Amino acid sequence: MENIIQSNFSLKSHNTFGIDATCEAFINIESIDVLKAVLKYNALPIQILGGGSNILLIKEYYPQLFIKNAIKGIRIVESSEDYVVVEIGSGESWHDFVMWAVEHNLGGVENLSLIPGTVGASPIQNIGAYGVELKNVFVKLEALHLQTFDIQTFANEACQFGYRDSIFKREKKGKYFITKVFLQLTRAHHTLHVEYGDIKKILSEKSIDTPTIRDVSEAVIAIRQSKLPDPTVIGNAGSFFKNPEIPTDKFEQLKQDFPQIVGYPAPSETGEKRVKVAAGWLIEQNGWKGKRYANVGVHERQALVLVNYGKGNGLQIKQLAERIQASVREKFGIELTAEVNMI
Repeated sequence: MENIIQSNFSLKSHNTFGIDATCEAFINIESIDVLKAVLKYNALPIQILGGGSNILLIKEYYPQLFIKNAIKGIRIVESSEDYVVVEIGSGESWHDFVMWAVEHNLGGVENLSLIPGTVGASPIQNIGAYGVELKNVFVKLEALHLQTFDIQTFANEACQFGYRDSIFKREKKGKYFITKVFLQLTRAHHTLHVEYGDIKKILSEKSIDTPTIRDVSEAVIAIRQSKLPDPTVIGNAGSFFKNPEIPTDKFEQLKQDFPQIVGYPAPSETGEKRVKVAAGWLIEQNGWKGKRYANVGVHERQALVLVNYGKGNGLQIKQLAERIQASVREKFGIELTAEVNMI
């Protein structure tokens, strides 16, 4: 890649929805020094772009400089008998990093296989799947302040991780460019999370009683491929909505009217008993699954996934999302929150 600013650049191949939007300027950034130089002389508002797998472009034209994160590198910086700490360049593909960990028999991220996007985006979202969240293995990150150009370090607690949430989606939003992420993985005595039914089922079908890291990773990949459409075939950003968390008493009230409602106990730091409700179930009960409106719609196999059939635009998808939210609010009294960032 060349560090050259390109004008009137099409973002169609840089977002997994495949939205055909244009930005005034675009550049690939492969080093912190180049990033600093660009920021120093740039006069346009900036937008940082990772893998483009968690964004919805709702405008046709952006009078901004889009900075594509291409900072690479994976290396072990600390090592003991049981653990390693790995430093990963923020522009690395998350899934490629997970495959690197699996190849080196390093445990902790195998349940997060096939999650799209970059390593740098992973702490912003506190990505998670099948009983594991990034915060479980996260040590720290380094980030460049976009105004002062200082490199600052954020340890686990400073990131204020929550469910698909962090301080970088709130107070620090748009203020930093994450450059490196440090994760602690296990070298031995791995704790495997195979309690989810789908993982159990696949391991059972393969007659695997004592699974390895690779076994768990391959099971997760098979599950995700069976449930989620390939964005290279049909535009999407995976799960569009978060699973909402509600008080246990409200869940019990809903269960009286909707006995089949799907929910799981949600951990709470305050001690309040809460339930995480399956957003896909709520959406499906309102008849949205498989619905198509011109060039956009809801995926036929997974109600959580909104799709672009090829010529849709971001505003159409946003309007569809709002209609889904309104219907769930009216029927269940539950507010769905978008997991995808709309810009």
